[in-house]
Amino acid sequence: MAESSLFNQTGIQLTLLLMLIIIVAGLIVLVFKFLSVYSYILRRREYLEAQKKIKELSLSEIEEYQKREEELEFELPENELSGTLPSSDEKGMVRNINSVEEFRFFPSKRRTSSFLNYVSPQLTRLILLFMGTAIFWLLIGTSFGLYAGIKYVAPDVDHTSWLSFGRLRPAHTNAVFWGWASLAMVGLSYYVVTRVSNVENYNIKFGYVSLILMNVAVLSGTISLLAGINNGGGEYREYIWPIMGTFGIGVAFSTYNLFKPVAKRVVKEIYISNWYIIAGFMFIVIVIIVGYSPIWQDGVGETITQGYYMHQAIGMWFMMINLGLMYYFLPQQLNKPIYSYSLGALAFWTHILFYTLIGTHHFIFSAIPWRLQTTAIIASMGMLIPVAAGTTNFLLTFNNAWYQLKTSYTLPFYFMAIIFYFTGSFQGTVEAFRYTNLLWHFTDFTVSHSHLTMYGIITFMLWGFSYTLIPRLTGKEPPKLLVGIHFWFALLGLLMYVIALMIGGTQTGLMWMKKKPFIDGVINMFPFWLWRAIGGLFMWISHLIFAYNFYRMVRTKESFRIPRTPSEILAAKKQFRNTEFNS
Repeated sequence: MAESSLFNQTGIQLTLLLMLIIIVAGLIVLVFKFLSVYSYILRRREYLEAQKKIKELSLSEIEEYQKREEELEFELPENELSGTLPSSDEKGMVRNINSVEEFRFFPSKRRTSSFLNYVSPQLTRLILLFMGTAIFWLLIGTSFGLYAGIKYVAPDVDHTSWLSFGRLRPAHTNAVFWGWASLAMVGLSYYVVTRVSNVENYNIKFGYVSLILMNVAVLSGTISLLAGINNGGGEYREYIWPIMGTFGIGVAFSTYNLFKPVAKRVVKEIYISNWYIIAGFMFIVIVIIVGYSPIWQDGVGETITQGYYMHQAIGMWFMMINLGLMYYFLPQQLNKPIYSYSLGALAFWTHILFYTLIGTHHFIFSAIPWRLQTTAIIASMGMLIPVAAGTTNFLLTFNNAWYQLKTSYTLPFYFMAIIFYFTGSFQGTVEAFRYTNLLWHFTDFTVSHSHLTMYGIITFMLWGFSYTLIPRLTGKEPPKLLVGIHFWFALLGLLMYVIALMIGGTQTGLMWMKKKPFIDGVINMFPFWLWRAIGGLFMWISHLIFAYNFYRMVRTKESFRIPRTPSEILAAKKQFRNTEFNS
């Protein structure tokens, strides 16, 4: 009877609809990419035909190309038509005679490369160090996560205390939170704030102090968690206070650094990106102080503080800064302005209004006062306003530019991140309903939801931003095929992960509501935990590919160009070492 009535619940119906939206969005990207692959195959075929034709060029054809190349390179002497006599106006018809060096009615040739570095080499180096160390922690943190996932299906794989699940899990979450995502966001913010403010006014030494302190905090925090030294204060709050204090000081140095260009900006207005970014840096310092201050850390007060800390860290740090970065990078990638500045302002202020009130929705039916639980549920419903405004703004910015999904290797990350932003945030609202909270809380469904948001939204955004920015800093692109493999492995792995845990978590909740023994739920979860491990493996492989792509963007560049002009054709012919070019 419980199963038959399950689908009559609004929360369940909305969750199914949201997952359907994700799958449809993935299929849309797949169709665009199929068209892109087909176009690539045709171009590759054309390239091979051109190479074959060049190899078989006859001597007369080569001479014809050489003659044509000389004709194209011919330049008319400056005085060929005007002569050498000085300019004069004996009848006084022209009042002012100037010498013009070039024809003004012809536009000057623009640089063909789209990679323009607008920041100083010193700042470029700092940003790349932030990104490089962030990727290091992505690999370390998700390796912990993958191994923890494997332990669900093979719990006796080892008996080392440092690698026990209770230590691996917080080491995983904190490494990807404070190591990967935080360092990447700070590095990207250093670029965006510069461009939006039109002035570079950073203290580079402070930037390096911030980089070192944040990395030292994550390194010492990871070691302490694996050694069994932790705060024990709740999720994402496992670092002991000296370590988290070090992290907070590191962020504070960057907060000061980012305030300076905004205060000294050349333009009068503060673009919406800087609203989000500066607000995020202000909030995280407050969140750390509130979360670790011992004043209210007892009894129910600690539970309320935990809800505040956990949700503000996600919503007012990770989400706030990434949305600000999206407002800068998405219009640039589409080469068009954001659809509506007003929608952006609405999303910003309602995000601040509602997100700061929703932490308690994780503790429905707890000892927390009922009025606080109800307030959190209402605020969770209110979060639909900024989510809908932001999603609408981003998707309408895509209007008349959807075709770019076919050829761009960055826009699929942007598009899926936007879809995950809507579905993951909406699903968080649905999970706050009293029935769904009763069904899903303390089950693997909550783990699914956290990955749908932190991975689907934050990490996909950061990947898109990374593939956008790093080539601008280095002038080197990643291998497009590997970027595509990275995208699909990450997306398919995430879908395996979240769908399996959503189904398994729902079944576990139903069994608990029927008063089934706890061990029955554990046994029932085994196949879903297996799919969790498989999905996690796909995701982990995509991270290795991303790390290699970062290396390629920093170190090397490979591409092929179809010879079309006479000079290119002749140069390609020389590469085949034909005898007619030998001296």
